[in-house]
This record gives sequence, structure tokens and C-alpha cells, in this order.
Amino acid sequence: MPSKTLAVLAVLFSMVAHLSSVFSLPVEGLSSSARSIIARAAPAAPHFVIYSDKYVSGENGPPNASAIDGFNVFALSFLLTSGTADQAEEWVQIGASSRSSIKSQYADAGIKLIVSAFGSTDTPTSSGADAIKTANTIAAWVKQYDLDGVDIDYEDFDAINKGDGSAETWLSNFTTQLRTELPQGQYLLTHAPVAPWFSPGKFGGGAYLTVDKNVGSLIDWYNVQFYNQGTSEYTNCSGLLTNSSSMWPKSALFQIAASGVDLDKLVIGKPATSSDANNGYIAPATLSTCLSQAKTQGWNAGAMVWEFPDAAASWISSVRSDSWPV
Repeated sequence: MPSKTLAVLAVLFSMVAHLSSVFSLPVEGLSSSARSIIARAAPAAPHFVIYSDKYVSGENGPPNASAIDGFNVFALSFLLTSGTADQAEEWVQIGASSRSSIKSQYADAGIKLIVSAFGSTDTPTSSGADAIKTANTIAAWVKQYDLDGVDIDYEDFDAINKGDGSAETWLSNFTTQLRTELPQGQYLLTHAPVAPWFSPGKFGGGAYLTVDKNVGSLIDWYNVQFYNQGTSEYTNCSGLLTNSSSMWPKSALFQIAASGVDLDKLVIGKPATSSDANNGYIAPATLSTCLSQAKTQGWNAGAMVWEFPDAAASWISSVRSDSWPV
């Protein structure tokens, strides 16, 4: 958790403690604004994140919190430059009453509910979307529909591969404006880059190493996609944690951290099943071993999975079993 976030929480909880001791007021005595800030504040690591894009027959919004026990962030996918799609659109359609009930249930279970923006079908930089206007639109949507924050699943490969720095500039300006509208400590702001975008020297603009240098302090953590990058990439603990291949050099977990990215912001992302990605799948039991190995070396960021319902409570229970048992 960033130091600024910790400072905000410290002040808030200090106020609560002072009020309780002097006036014997319970936490419920806080204003609705103060309670909302505490509820939305970034949780401490480890982060266990699950995305939801797929249609599930008979559903009416996100699943019951018990179905995803063991996760602490649920990402509705996607909010596009053209508007809402899939689970983000369903969140709109279920109505205010259902949204309020689900948000309350998730809050009681310690689960943050966020929206994921862009995804693989949206190319905001290449399509000419204005970074500031796009950030303002997304932030307004998050506030309107009472979510805890936003995840930026930027996959504009053409813009990054162009190598002229335009993608990195767009992302930096966009992230800065998002943080202006969604203040740190009050809303979550995460990014979900593919792991190779942290590979030094591979991209003319620096890809996410540049983004992290420019605005990393504004980003709560990275849900790193260690999949869809080649049939033999990140498929065992060594390749995932310490020694990536020559195709994407220095893009394993600890190698990314050695390039200057905060280790505790690097959440390991994997597909739930082999059918949820083109490649990069690791069986939950093996992934559990990898997480345990990383934890013993000082890492504690957590794990991300694509996607519900192929992953749910049983998946994360297995993945956490050797490190943070549910």
C-alpha cells in the first residue's frame, strides 16, 4: 500500500479512536463521506483479484460473495471507450437497488468491487481517444455506479510497438487525470499490463517501465498478465519468478522488481484454465508452489485470475494453500 494511502487511513482511524475515547461515539457516528472513504481505501497486500467478463446463465449481477470466498477484489469487465460491455453493462442494467445490496454484501465480505477498462478489443491510443476526456468519463462512471475503483487493462499493442513514446505518454496523462478524479486512498486504481511490457530495451518508448517511472506512485498495484505471451513463457516457477526466456528478457517477477518496479505491487496474473488463455496456464497446485516460493523471498503482492466462473472459491483456495491459506 502506498505511503500516502497509509497516511490517509492513519488520520481517519486516529479520528475514530479519538472520538470514541472522548465522546464515546461508535464508528457509525462518522459522516457518510468518512465511512465511504474508509470502505473504498486500498486494502493491504496480498491482493487476490478475479475478473468477470463471461456471461453466466441465470445471473443477476456479480455472484454471491460466498462463491468467491478467498478473493478480495472483483473486477467487472469491461468499460470501453465506446461505453459499457458485458459485466459492466450488466452492473448498469440490474438497477440501483440490486447494486446497493450487492455492494453491501461485498463490503461485509471484505471484497472490493471495481470495473476494468479497455481490454483486448479496445485500442484507445491508436483510435485517437483523448487521454484526459477518457479519464474523466471513466471516473464519472465509477462514481455514478458506486464502485470502489478501476483497473486499467490497456492492451493497445500497436501503440506500444510503435515505439515512439506516444502510448506511454497517453497512459501517463490518462493515469494522472484519473487520480485527480479518483483520489488515492479513496479509490482503487490498478493497471493490468502484460509481463513483457516490463522487459527493458524491448520497446522504444519503454512500455510499462516508463509508465511506472512516470506515474507508478499513483497506481495501487499491477495485475500482471503472465500469459498469452508464447507457449513456453511463464509456465513454471523458474520462468515465472526468476528467469524469463530470451524472447522477453528480464520479465519474470523478481526481474521486473530488479528493474525498479515495487515488488509488492506485482500481482501474479494467470488464467483459470487452459481454455481461458492461448497459453501460459499453470495448474493451481503448481501455482500455489510458485506463490509460496516467492513469498519466502519477500514478495507478498498476491494473485490475479482470468476469469469467473472458471475460477471461484475452490480455485483461489488451492492457489493460496501454500502461502496464505483461506
